[in-house]
Amino acid sequence: MTPMIDVTFQLITFFVFTLNFSEAVTDDRIQLPMSQLAKPAEGPPADPITLQVMNDSRVIYAGEPVSLEDIGGYLENEKRVMIAAGKEPNAATMVIRADGRSRTGDVQRLIAVCQEKGFERFVLRAEYDERR
Repeated sequence: MTPMIDVTFQLITFFVFTLNFSEAVTDDRIQLPMSQLAKPAEGPPADPITLQVMNDSRVIYAGEPVSLEDIGGYLENEKRVMIAAGKEPNAATMVIRADGRSRTGDVQRLIAVCQEKGFERFVLRAEYDERR
């Protein structure tokens, strides 16, 4: 029994060390637009909050699709949590991953809602287009 427990712990340790946490905030339902101006991030954003705009005008927040009209309530909760932790909402970075087929107006409305809640830093994600 002891060797089985030992092997189990070794497997758990292996998977913990090989897990890529940066992929945890991506979603296969989002196809990022291609851009020649896209460049790699200089470093990890401070206090990132990832919002993903789908092509049907919904936003993926914490892995669940939420309507654009309801996202304000979730952002208000984020704001309360940050204030309770002694941080200002304007210190957080809103990482917006919009589907290439989504409407520009949806992204603009999402940014406006974020600004109403006190979030001021934004990072827009795109894939680098190497073909040109």
